[in-house]
Amino acid sequence: MITAKPCAIGLLVFPDFQLLDAAGPITAFEIAGRYAGGAYALSVLAAVGGQVRSSSGVAISAIGLGESPALDTLIVAGGDGVDRAGCDPSILAFVAGAAGCVRRVASVCSGALRLAQAGLLEGRRATTHWSRSAEFVRRYPKVQLEPDRIFTRDGAIWTSAGITAGIDLCLALIADDLGEAVARKTAQQMVVYRQRPGGQSQFSALLEMERRDGRFADLLGWMREHLDSALTVEDLAAQAAMSPRNFARRFVEETGVTPARAVERLRTESARDWVETSVAPMDQIAERAGFGDVERMRCAFLRAFGQPPQALRRAARAIKSYKTSEELEPEAPKI
Repeated sequence: MITAKPCAIGLLVFPDFQLLDAAGPITAFEIAGRYAGGAYALSVLAAVGGQVRSSSGVAISAIGLGESPALDTLIVAGGDGVDRAGCDPSILAFVAGAAGCVRRVASVCSGALRLAQAGLLEGRRATTHWSRSAEFVRRYPKVQLEPDRIFTRDGAIWTSAGITAGIDLCLALIADDLGEAVARKTAQQMVVYRQRPGGQSQFSALLEMERRDGRFADLLGWMREHLDSALTVEDLAAQAAMSPRNFARRFVEETGVTPARAVERLRTESARDWVETSVAPMDQIAERAGFGDVERMRCAFLRAFGQPPQALRRAARAIKSYKTSEELEPEAPKI
């Protein structure tokens, strides 16, 4: 619980940072502080103090790293400028040094790249925006990337997925500091989930994994047409004319996920479409999508979407029923 001294939170930004990566956490901590008697003291930090322009053109006022107060928590933003920030030795030194001086270090979105570059994520679990996953795996193979997570915690290091996931992460930090009740009230005030269902795959929709210019684009199309087959690593490697070991390594480098995870994603996406648009029994859908049985499909849906197939079907039917009722209503009179 809180102490008399506010918890000092530092948000590290840089030119062309993503505005919501900073504004989301700032808002969450501000609201939580209202419920907990000024529990947080917030600072925005940058390599050089003054106005720092975000990628949207909106600027935010920051203090220089040399003027930073003693921090309890450092949060590193992401955004278009994150790669240039990686070329700034003052930023990297500050992030690396913070690990031994603060209680916890966190990142939002692609800010995880700078935590990894500073050596804070080696041997740890982490996540980042789905569009950066393949790059992250190639550049930092010693990090245990979990590309479908909204956020991760590994000891004192926290990382989150893209943009709004920074809010999810900060609500978890608030719960850790002030208790679940305050975190829940904060989420209600912000009109967001306290714990968002599902992972990033429901938002990425396999777009990055299925890039047309990607090496495995044709293979992914073939996989989609053969979901009811076993689709083992050996099967996929043979289709790609590669050895299983080399295929598995190159596939992760290209897509950011393992072949097994890719197969599961393709199956859940296809099964979800059948669940929501057809009246087919769940066991038939499970068989058609390659899950084999309903229970395996249910577990995969919970991992991907945070809900079982039956709940998604009910929701889809409710939406369809609502739209139909709207179409049947007479047109409102013009005035």
